[in-house]
Amino acid sequence: MKPRLPDVSPLRHHWPLTPGMVFLNHGSYGACPSPVIEKQIQLRWDLDAAPVQFLHRRHTPMLDAARNEVASFLGADPANLVFVTNTTTGVNAVMRSLEFSPGDEILITSHGYNACNNVVREVARRTGAVIVEAGIPFPIGSPELVTEAILSAVTPRTKLALIDHVTSKTGLVLPLEEILRGLEERGVETLVDGAHAPGMLPLDLESLRPSYYTANLHKWVCAPKGAAILWVRPDRQETLQPAVISHGNNTPRPGHSAFQDRFDWDGTHDTTAALCAPEVIRWLEGLAPGGWPEIRERNHRMVIEGRNLLCDRLGLIAPCPDSMIGSMSTLPMPAGLETPHEGPDRDPVYVRLFDEFGIELQVFPFEGRRWFRISSHLHNTPDEYRYLADVLERMAAGR
Repeated sequence: MKPRLPDVSPLRHHWPLTPGMVFLNHGSYGACPSPVIEKQIQLRWDLDAAPVQFLHRRHTPMLDAARNEVASFLGADPANLVFVTNTTTGVNAVMRSLEFSPGDEILITSHGYNACNNVVREVARRTGAVIVEAGIPFPIGSPELVTEAILSAVTPRTKLALIDHVTSKTGLVLPLEEILRGLEERGVETLVDGAHAPGMLPLDLESLRPSYYTANLHKWVCAPKGAAILWVRPDRQETLQPAVISHGNNTPRPGHSAFQDRFDWDGTHDTTAALCAPEVIRWLEGLAPGGWPEIRERNHRMVIEGRNLLCDRLGLIAPCPDSMIGSMSTLPMPAGLETPHEGPDRDPVYVRLFDEFGIELQVFPFEGRRWFRISSHLHNTPDEYRYLADVLERMAAGR
């Protein structure tokens, strides 16, 4: 007999998630609510009903309005913020704009996101720069160990550090402000991969003041795919180019900086995801009496409770303190399922979880064993973690 299916959130109907699917992997690609999808569909109709009018006359005012609202949400000056299609695009723009000489060091961490690290690898290959990886322990006992690992990897040749705000696989919220100040004192430029931070953590980008900060809006903010931001400190904007160079490089607009011109018009593409970002920020805020602070706290509390339940039921040890968790958490697979899967095909544990039990869960190898990562958003319920524990108990027992 299969385990009892979990209770469904009373808010789940706002998302077009497949009925019967237990969606515990919001962290990978997010999920956009139906009213926002409908808004984007209308914008796309408007775009193609009068393409020239939309792009030549209406687009800049709409993009400016969206930028202003998103900037306010992120604690940013709109003059320092542009839209990009995703965090990896933002990392590409920064890394490929900077000049490196042979022997310059680029600092990354052992928890960095593969796609962004690939950008660093390509830049290093072309320029002769050297990649230095700071090893962050996992499991980990305190955030201070992260700061120590990163700052101890800095040398006089370190030119740039690529640092996650929230690590993707391991789900750690890094002590970003302490790391940034330590790198700043050592004269190291900083590029922050903030892919998971908006909507998960309160942000004040002007106070954080890294050199560069790029982040997705399609994850915890739940915007359509293709909505992301790049924040750049004013003293680093002049030479920064988008990943695609187009008309914006020599088409100035009144009231806009050259930085905004370059990124706002970097080729013809569908910007309706970015235009919908204010809509989803306001819409989600209306689902909770306490607005976004309540949403962030609810999601944090639910994932901590889910993690505690899974640890108790499966005999697991939490690999980090609660203070290093936002809205997702990574745990080791229980005994019987701990051996990692290697190879190009999908992990058989992941496949069985979805095909047999309807559970969408991030399952991956990391440092010699198999791990899984749970997420929490308003469409989730605590009972879904109970169901996951039931299923993993069954699978670990060979049933």
